[in-house]
Amino acid sequence: MTPRLPRGLLGRVAGHAWRARLVSLVRYAAVSAISTTVGLTCLALLVVVGHWPAGWANLVGTGLGTIPSFELNRRWVWHRNDRRSLAREVVPFCVLSLVELIASSLAVHAVAGWTAHQGWPSGVRTVADLVASVATYGALWVAQYIILDRALFARRPEHGAGPAPVEQELEQARS
Repeated sequence: MTPRLPRGLLGRVAGHAWRARLVSLVRYAAVSAISTTVGLTCLALLVVVGHWPAGWANLVGTGLGTIPSFELNRRWVWHRNDRRSLAREVVPFCVLSLVELIASSLAVHAVAGWTAHQGWPSGVRTVADLVASVATYGALWVAQYIILDRALFARRPEHGAGPAPVEQELEQARS
């Protein structure tokens, strides 16, 4: 026989878990907005002001945007304030960012070549480069959230970390 929860408790527990996940997603979106703004600002400045090739500008912009992305996701979204692990967190995050960068760079390079071949003005080509970069990262955004949540920044009780914030919310709702 399965123990029954008091009436309404399951709804409150599920509601707390849902709210905690929603807060996590909103914070993740905010971090994405911050790191995207850093990356795109660098991309646009390097292309327009510095006359860099779009692919190289995207490389530098993405690299600079990765720094706040790692720290804000780790600390603010997943509440990881313990010592960061180079092997379990930093390197995999950089590899994930590199995969995204390669996909974005290929898209930006293709769009830059096509718009130049079409004879589009410089400002329009730059906007097309930005759209290609945002579209590529947007397509990978959900997958990255799942990887960060389930693997990269998941709590590991065997390393002394306490329960994840969602589990803390559930425990508070049960008491």
